[in-house]
Amino acid sequence: MGCRKQKRVSLRRKLHILRTRINSNSAKRSLIAKSTVLQIYRLKVMLETIKREYANLIAARREYQNLLKHVQQHKNVKVEKVAEGTFAAKVTCEKGGDKLVAILEAFEEKGLNVEQARVSCNDGFSMEAIVVAEDQALDTRNIAEVLLGAIGKQSGEN
Repeated sequence: MGCRKQKRVSLRRKLHILRTRINSNSAKRSLIAKSTVLQIYRLKVMLETIKREYANLIAARREYQNLLKHVQQHKNVKVEKVAEGTFAAKVTCEKGGDKLVAILEAFEEKGLNVEQARVSCNDGFSMEAIVVAEDQALDTRNIAEVLLGAIGKQSGEN
């Protein structure tokens, strides 16, 4: 007799807990069970939605990282005319190879003398140089093409 009473009390306690968890005011067991199944289904749908959003975020993160790698590998060459026959050249590109040697050889081939240069290889290769042209016919476009050619040749590009 006591065992049945304990089971009944235990069942009522469990039903009460379920009723409060799923916000049901029903006293019938079948309605509470249906509400519980419905709540479990809702939770499953929410979990799937969260998994989908997480997968989308991971994909967006990968794409962002690939874009950052692409941006970091981008070559940047700026040439400004300082005075008649004197130019300031700024080069930034990815690390690797003997870029400085290739750039200096390209300057020499075009008849440019380097007066002052500052080179850094911390995050990538960067160089700032002041060059003087022996031939006064050179302009900023020609020097930029020479620099891009030297960097491209060193990187193995066409």
